[in-house]
Amino acid sequence: MDIRLDGETRVYYVVGDPIAQVKSPTGMTTAFQQNGLNAVCIPAHVAAQDLSDFFSALKSMRNVDGLMVTVPHKIAFSALCDRLSERARFLNAVNVVRREGDLWVGDMFDGLAQVEALTRNGAQLAGKKVILAGAGGAGTAIAHALLQAGVAELAIHETDGQRRDQLIDRLSQLQLGRVYAGSSDPSGFDVVINATPLGMKPDDALPFDGGKLMPEMFVGDVVAHPPLTAWIRHAQACGCRTSAGGDMFACVRDLMAGFLMQKHSDKK
Repeated sequence: MDIRLDGETRVYYVVGDPIAQVKSPTGMTTAFQQNGLNAVCIPAHVAAQDLSDFFSALKSMRNVDGLMVTVPHKIAFSALCDRLSERARFLNAVNVVRREGDLWVGDMFDGLAQVEALTRNGAQLAGKKVILAGAGGAGTAIAHALLQAGVAELAIHETDGQRRDQLIDRLSQLQLGRVYAGSSDPSGFDVVINATPLGMKPDDALPFDGGKLMPEMFVGDVVAHPPLTAWIRHAQACGCRTSAGGDMFACVRDLMAGFLMQKHSDKK
């Protein structure tokens, strides 16, 4: 399709460090314009120490209506928002922010998107035992959504012990399922999910001990580039059913686009 780009075009950014791996610019721009919104999505490579200055400059640009947030800024950016959804407030993380007048409002859809991707690909979550690698912004959101989806047990595997334990404490307060510390050993779990950046680079280690995967396990990933990470390829070679990062991206793209375009639909 032809992309409209002119002086009336509304601008959205996707901010991260690194940024080369993101698919949002094409996917979000297409979603905007297919829905009749003259808008584009632009990547912004911003280091952590520059995040606040970047956002201050962005807010002064009156044709910028929102942004998407990727690694490693999802937790830090929640503190920059004027208002958060109830979900984002609990998670202390955002992956999408929109302008509402002079206010910037954040929400977090990574968890909902991962659960939707898993179930679309055939995963059964209710009553199951799940182990999740990663307690960052995406991992926190996915853990929360898994409990909301009815998993019986959720183990968190995270190299930062303090971050892991803090997440376990917060999730346990929901009283939705047993939450506890996991390890790199996925033995005994029904669903095994990577929510870390491992897999973006060809020499990255696997997030779990690949030798412990069994064919009856369902394996998920959040890394969308490359399309099939070493983790997903290994799981498929073991006979596991899988949900790749691209599957989650397709789901989160639609959720974020709907959130960002809501301000425009409210004007109609």
